[in-house]
Amino acid sequence: MLKPSDKWSWYYSDSEGYLMLDLGQEMVFRTNLSRNLLVDSAFSNPSFTVDDASDYQTYKERISGLQLTEPRQVELALYCVAAKRFHKPVQPKSWFFDYQSVTDTKPEEGDIVGLVNGFNQGFFIVLEVGESASLCALIELEPFILSTTKQLEFGQVIKVMHDRMSIANHILQPERVALVS
Repeated sequence: MLKPSDKWSWYYSDSEGYLMLDLGQEMVFRTNLSRNLLVDSAFSNPSFTVDDASDYQTYKERISGLQLTEPRQVELALYCVAAKRFHKPVQPKSWFFDYQSVTDTKPEEGDIVGLVNGFNQGFFIVLEVGESASLCALIELEPFILSTTKQLEFGQVIKVMHDRMSIANHILQPERVALVS
């Protein structure tokens, strides 16, 4: 398992066109955040902070119950950390999703939520919670169809109003515990 380090650092790669994370030992992780999605601070080669490490652990723990391989879990957790810290603020794009809640659904960071539209249904992890909308990342390997011309890929983010969400933490598999006598 990949352990966060204070030697890791973020940087934008002009040749790749994406935000990167230097993991040391000649290992580099390419995020899914291109130049047009990044806040200005992403271009100043910021270090991987204690907050980044804490967020990584939070996301990694939450998604450990998903039916994803270990490398995919690490990939998703790093996508989530990068998006939370460096994604430009965006307006909700709730028109892509059906209403699901007549009550005030108020997710918490790290919650798994279900979103539905006329094309499909899917699951997302909540990265940032706002008053009435939250930034979420797709946790499924299959693309989520938004419209006839748009789709989200694994780890991509979208901001959605809470009335479009249903809390779906039940999809997390309980960790197996070995009983020892």
